[in-house]
Amino acid sequence: MKRKSQRYSPELVERAVRMVDESGAQHESQWAAIVSIAAKIGCTAETLRRWVRQHEKDTGKREGLTTQEQQRIKDLERENRELRQANEILRKASAYFAQAELDRRFKP
Repeated sequence: MKRKSQRYSPELVERAVRMVDESGAQHESQWAAIVSIAAKIGCTAETLRRWVRQHEKDTGKREGLTTQEQQRIKDLERENRELRQANEILRKASAYFAQAELDRRFKP
C-alpha cells in the first residue's frame, strides 16, 4: 500500500485542534470528538489525534518533546552530520598531502 503524503496548512491544523478542545463537552470522549472533527475537515482521525497530542505537549498538558525541542534536535543532528562530513574530508586531504610530502622527500 502506497502512502499519499498530504500537507495541511498550519491554520487548518490549529483550527482542528481548537475544535477538538472546544467540543469536549459535546462528545463522550476526546477520541469521539477527534473522529467527528476529522471527518469534517478531511483528514484521518489518527492524523488529528497526533496534532492534538503534539499541541498538548507544546502547551505543557502532556509529557514529551515540544515542537521547538524537536526542531532543535533535528537542526543539531543536521549540523553534527555536516561536521562529520567536513572532518572526513579534512582527514582524507591531510592524509593525501602527508603522503605527497613523504613521496617528495624520499625521491632521489
